[in-house]
Amino acid sequence: MSMITSNDFKTGLTIQHNGNLYQIIEFQHVKPGKGSAFVRSKLRNLRTGTITEKTWRAGEKVETALIDRRPMQFIYADGDTYVFMNKETFEQLEINVKQIEYERNFLVENMDVEIRFFENEILGVELPEKVTLEVIETVPGVRGNTVTNTTKDAVLETGYKIQVPLFINEGEKIVVNTETGKYSAKA
Repeated sequence: MSMITSNDFKTGLTIQHNGNLYQIIEFQHVKPGKGSAFVRSKLRNLRTGTITEKTWRAGEKVETALIDRRPMQFIYADGDTYVFMNKETFEQLEINVKQIEYERNFLVENMDVEIRFFENEILGVELPEKVTLEVIETVPGVRGNTVTNTTKDAVLETGYKIQVPLFINEGEKIVVNTETGKYSAKA
């Protein structure tokens, strides 16, 4: 168990506070004219994904949390269970769909991901920033319509519904940004 002070905050650092695990999204050291200095921070709860704002006294002690990232491969989904495999040890890991509600929209078989752990607790799946997925359902594309910002609905191979440009057709592969969940480019 390692301790730091609020003066040592860095973006991306993981900490434990009141039994929760947080990642520091942003922070600001504030030195008011009167009174003592403090640190204003924005934290993401690593278990729930919620964002919280917290103010710390300058120099306040905080316990760090060592988050382990293990590279794994998504193998298949079986109902509400998603199965991942460690490519070195071939050990398999099952994750309930409730833990990866958003991420499952981008998971395709044999995709390499990172699984985040705190001690032996699974915190979630870290996806690549961009993934290539096939469009399985959309209205036919409009030829030559590549300039306008007009979009249409499309369903991807994972079942995820997305807005795509008018020129995209069924069977084509597109690149999707996993952070925003939006169309990025034609593959």
